[in-house]
Amino acid sequence: MTPFGDYCAYTKAVHHLGDRWSLVIVRELAIHGSLGFNALAATMPGISRSVLARRLRKLQDLGLIAHADPGVDHQLPYRLAPAGQHLVPTLLSLREWAERWVPADSSIAERDPDVIVWWLGHRVDPQAVPQIAMVLVFDIGVPPAAQTWLVVERDADPSLCMEDPGLAPERYVYVEADAQTLLPISRGERDWRRSIADGSVRLFGEPTLVRATPSLFRPAAAQMRPFQTPTGSTVIGTSTRISSLG
Repeated sequence: MTPFGDYCAYTKAVHHLGDRWSLVIVRELAIHGSLGFNALAATMPGISRSVLARRLRKLQDLGLIAHADPGVDHQLPYRLAPAGQHLVPTLLSLREWAERWVPADSSIAERDPDVIVWWLGHRVDPQAVPQIAMVLVFDIGVPPAAQTWLVVERDADPSLCMEDPGLAPERYVYVEADAQTLLPISRGERDWRRSIADGSVRLFGEPTLVRATPSLFRPAAAQMRPFQTPTGSTVIGTSTRISSLG
């Protein structure tokens, strides 16, 4: 018997957890402790509500997750069950392996451009934000074109919004660029100012805020905090408060 043990155990794990979203759901609950359905949907750009509902039912059937208070209705938050908690060290090892060996997949940005704004939110330095909250509006040229709003505030985690947050018009900066241009910027591999200078990124809005926008983002080395340092997230309406999601 090799250290890898029984072949069937691996095939069962891949069969049940080898889809696109199941391990991501386990990851989010490992980070945040517990999340309701809407909060989970907001933490995973690109997942449909119907797919999320199916994956949650499957993970419950497998005993990986449970409702935080099973004695009340199904709208209450989900949490990791003991079987899901024992999966967390495996997720951490998988993340470390992927960061070292798996190249960035640019097709993710083309399929789900909101992910780019999510990554950009991780790189915001709250201390570099002006005293009054501002909104970055991203118009990413991927059909069907849609806007995404990133609200940034001094000394607070940024919020990713799928609807206009309704701040004063002078607080908005509009960012126009395609997904392939913004992807390396969101990952800290390309500088904002270089892309603005060559015209691949265009900023519009109040001049002072336009000039300040490139300085809002940390350099690549500081863009993410560790995965195993949960601080939670708050979802308000259709916005998601971005926290340490390494």
